[in-house]
Amino acid sequence: MNMNLFDIIYDGQAQYLQRAEEMVAKVVAEKGKETPVKFPATAYALPCIYAITGKKVTNVGELEEALELAKEKIHRTNYLQDALDAGTASAMLAEIIEAVKYVYDEHPYAGRTVEDLNTADVRYLGHITDAEVRNFGVPLVTGDIPGVAVIIGEAKDAETLAGIVKDYQGKGLLTFMVGKVIDQAIEQKIKMGIDLRVIPLGYEIESVIHVVSVAIRASLIFGATPPGDFLAHRTYTKNRVQAFVNVFGPWDNKIIAAGAAAIELGFPAITETFINEVPTLLLHQPDNSKVVATSLEVRNIKIKVTEIDCPVSVSSAFEGERVRKDTMFAEFGGNKTECWELVTTGDLAEMEDHKITVVGPDIDDAMFAGKDVVRLPMGVVVKVGGKAMQKDFETVLERRIHYFTNYIEGAMHVGQRNIAWIRLTKEAFEKGFRLKHIGEVLYAKMRSDFDKVVDKCEITIYTNAEDVKRLGEEMVKPIYAERDERMGALTDESVDEFYTCLLCQSFAPSHVCVV
Repeated sequence: MNMNLFDIIYDGQAQYLQRAEEMVAKVVAEKGKETPVKFPATAYALPCIYAITGKKVTNVGELEEALELAKEKIHRTNYLQDALDAGTASAMLAEIIEAVKYVYDEHPYAGRTVEDLNTADVRYLGHITDAEVRNFGVPLVTGDIPGVAVIIGEAKDAETLAGIVKDYQGKGLLTFMVGKVIDQAIEQKIKMGIDLRVIPLGYEIESVIHVVSVAIRASLIFGATPPGDFLAHRTYTKNRVQAFVNVFGPWDNKIIAAGAAAIELGFPAITETFINEVPTLLLHQPDNSKVVATSLEVRNIKIKVTEIDCPVSVSSAFEGERVRKDTMFAEFGGNKTECWELVTTGDLAEMEDHKITVVGPDIDDAMFAGKDVVRLPMGVVVKVGGKAMQKDFETVLERRIHYFTNYIEGAMHVGQRNIAWIRLTKEAFEKGFRLKHIGEVLYAKMRSDFDKVVDKCEITIYTNAEDVKRLGEEMVKPIYAERDERMGALTDESVDEFYTCLLCQSFAPSHVCVV
């Protein structure tokens, strides 16, 4: 029987309803109506149902009420809005199904670490906590996370899938995965986890509700949108959460019903296998090499491209990467050696732009042959010059060294000033990463992110113990002391002008900062 798009959505929604009814009946019989229902570490009950209806579901008995609320959304007609409402009902039913899983097991999706995700039987994260959602807030405001990709199904081959995920990761997107694409990512040794912004949710399509929940809680938390005002939530997610869905391989009716829920929230779906298109909402892109470009274009996500001479990826997606002892190749600071960093203003006329110098041994020096870990002192001097550059900007740029170094795949940076601590992985070294590449990354990011004030930039990296100690005492510490003295003299009473900042209103419309 040939089915049109609406029939497919309604059939998928019916499958969700049947499973939800069966699971609720079972849990009522086995656990009783007073048994608590909750996702871990969230103050928003079952977030999607709460946002859509205003109803907080707290126990098994209230799941029956939630079922009835979902049924109220179902009106089988040939109108688009009714089909989208069926998608919303599907989302509510999927959340009920997932909630029942958490009644039977507090941790139905075991595994919260990268190591766990590399084992054969622990692959999924499931529910994302409120704290983790809040951690996404600032990067979404600043554009460090320019968008959210949801990948569903199974790609033609694991290598293709890996290329797409790495492309999104390299562009800084937050990527969620549902289905066999997770197995393909593991096969290709894709680094995954909350901190790396590549998040495997679960194998069943119902687990996609956990990324819908992230978008909904963003509206509740950052948008201060009232629960029950679903129109306001839809407006927020459409305008402020730059998300989209990629469906690989053959789709089934449940996937398309879930896609209708995504579309209702303003998230377009791009499918590999043909289905009737809805312009700007449901698109067909059979060419895997074009799916990233199509997805970014349809959601109007602009990526600022900065060419960096570096053998490993450089992206804000790697900011949370941790380098542990078993994967570590080189270490600087961390109470083992001295490590400091400094940004200072130079004379524009005397500076040579893009001059990167390493003074002392590099990590591939013959002196380290046979050693388990390369340990060196390090001093990093970033000299910047520009017509609009001011000394007061130095500390701001200096703090960005922490972030920019963490953008390097295979690098970990902790601390600042003269208590910095840097680790590099064996994998990064094997790919050709050397100390000059830290300079390349710092140069590229200083010039691109601060192009209004930085016209020239020089990087000098010292690894000779004598130089690091001498410069630390003679140059670095006096500059730190001067800055501290100046900051200590600043009080509210001594300042004549205050400024308001509304940057966060791009994501948190009721937020104002006073500086």
